[in-house]
Amino acid sequence: MRPFVRLLSALLGLAVAAAGALLALEVGWHWWRPASGPLLVPWPRWQAQLAALGWDAYAVRVGAGVLAAAGLVLLLCALAAGNRAVRLTDPAGEVSVSTSPRSLARLVGLTVRAQDNVAGATVTASARRVRVRAKSTLESEGELRPRLLETVAALLDEVPLARRPKVSVVVDSPKDRR
Repeated sequence: MRPFVRLLSALLGLAVAAAGALLALEVGWHWWRPASGPLLVPWPRWQAQLAALGWDAYAVRVGAGVLAAAGLVLLLCALAAGNRAVRLTDPAGEVSVSTSPRSLARLVGLTVRAQDNVAGATVTASARRVRVRAKSTLESEGELRPRLLETVAALLDEVPLARRPKVSVVVDSPKDRR
């Protein structure tokens, strides 16, 4: 969700910057040549049309509803992006400690890749789950998976996590495909 929020905020920022630049151009043009018409935006016509509308007009109500719905969607996207930090146990009452899911995944990945007969591994981590996908050419999943589960569990016991995540390990091995 975070990449979506980042993309959305970048696009909204570009739109606001473009609108501001257009406004600055129009104001500058109108100050420089007050008798001539607008430069790019037909704002006198828009001004006349908007002056004819009242607050109780259907178009105003629909516009307000669309803006309220868009604001609610943006608010929900921002709340869903939230803080994905992995909480650690607090060393003192006034101190709170956390780490990123990426750091936890790197730590687990380094430990898994250091094991014998592991050719490579990809790890994704969150506060709730750690997923390990290891590759081995010398051992089957039945031989390597329990050892990796034990290794990751021992590592997570050493890290002072506030909440222990669930661990899932999958081993890709050519020996299993025979």
